[in-house]
Amino acid sequence: MSTASPKVGFVSLGCPKALVDSERILTQLRMEGYEVVPTYQDADVVVVNTCGFIDSAKAESLDAIGEAIAENGKVIVTGCMGVEEGSIREVHPNVLAVTGPQQYEQVVNAVHEVVPPKTEHDPFTDLVPPQGVKLTPRHYAYLKISEGCNHSCSFCIIPSMRGKLVSRPVGDVLSEAQRLVKAGVKELLVISQDTSAYGVDLKYKTDFWDGQPVKTRMLELCQALSSMGVWVRLHYVYPYPNVDDVIPLMAEGKLLPYLDIPFQHASPKVLKAMKRPAFEDKTLARIKKWREICPELTIRSTFIVGFPGETEEDFQYLLDWLTEAQLDRVGCFQYSPVDGAPANDLGLELVPDDVKQDRWERFMAHQQAISAARLQLKIGQEMDVLIDEIDDEGAVGRSAADAPEIDGAVYIDSFDLEPGQMVRVRITNADEYDLWGELV
Repeated sequence: MSTASPKVGFVSLGCPKALVDSERILTQLRMEGYEVVPTYQDADVVVVNTCGFIDSAKAESLDAIGEAIAENGKVIVTGCMGVEEGSIREVHPNVLAVTGPQQYEQVVNAVHEVVPPKTEHDPFTDLVPPQGVKLTPRHYAYLKISEGCNHSCSFCIIPSMRGKLVSRPVGDVLSEAQRLVKAGVKELLVISQDTSAYGVDLKYKTDFWDGQPVKTRMLELCQALSSMGVWVRLHYVYPYPNVDDVIPLMAEGKLLPYLDIPFQHASPKVLKAMKRPAFEDKTLARIKKWREICPELTIRSTFIVGFPGETEEDFQYLLDWLTEAQLDRVGCFQYSPVDGAPANDLGLELVPDDVKQDRWERFMAHQQAISAARLQLKIGQEMDVLIDEIDDEGAVGRSAADAPEIDGAVYIDSFDLEPGQMVRVRITNADEYDLWGELV
């Protein structure tokens, strides 16, 4: 399988709103593994985000489309002038697709038609779930704070694929967040390969945002994001000591009381073979301490079973650890060798496929019982719910404990709500994954 990423060129014209549209489209394409390139020559397809506000802007847009066709040939047009498809095609009949402003889904689909995304989802390297991120909701957005990773976990090829950690300047991140909030986003999902390490590569240098000095560090980033009046959710957080610093912000209601921590295993022997950073026998004690400070904290995690050398004893250790940890949301993958991953050369005994499958099933049943019991405790509670969609049976939303696409949902028997609305709900029922409630 080719590992080359499909490449997209992007020309963005017009006002700040168009820029936000461009960023949403680009963010989506980057999530799906597309590379954004700065030249026509390197691009497999070029997207031109047009402005149609005044005649001179339309002329500029038509010129930009013409230049892209001449230099590349494969051009998709979007943006404000896209509502005048006829006048665009009159001048440039060879454009591949034309869409109007804020039609993120159609633009991304048009790119898929010309240059399909890499189809194989790799749970060890991909930041988004296999079903991708639906752009339909306008009320949440992913905020990527860094690229790459400084770790050398033996099952992973991110450092060789995406390089070492490169943190985005905190001023840029906060400006993007502010634009998204102004565009109507109600929830920011902070992602990277290693959110806790944000700013390490820049020695936590001080940047400026809104005229104020802000350190390039997870705590200060979270403090600034918490001032924007929207939900802020942290993903891919390694449990370094500095994570302790953000728990009080959660207890004060400034950040969502939610941590996505990829523990991957619990057996010290397996963790050592995995070369996992920041994992030690004190983890359970730290989880206990976090919950003392912030009792409503939700912890989600992912684990790998069947790693080379994993014994039945190691696996049993993991199940016992799960019983102690009482995590809320858990995903589990069976180990599969990734081309180029150091784990392939450890010389450890491979776990047979049928044993991996058996352990995965036992793991899922064990954790399902824990998750179900924790959700039962929520019956009778009142909580804020962000509405994602209205379907045939009513409204579907998420509580602070639920990240989109990967966690559960809250179902409400009401059709009078709209996506992006925040409502107060009393929980009346629960199963292993989801909650049901009524409006308060």
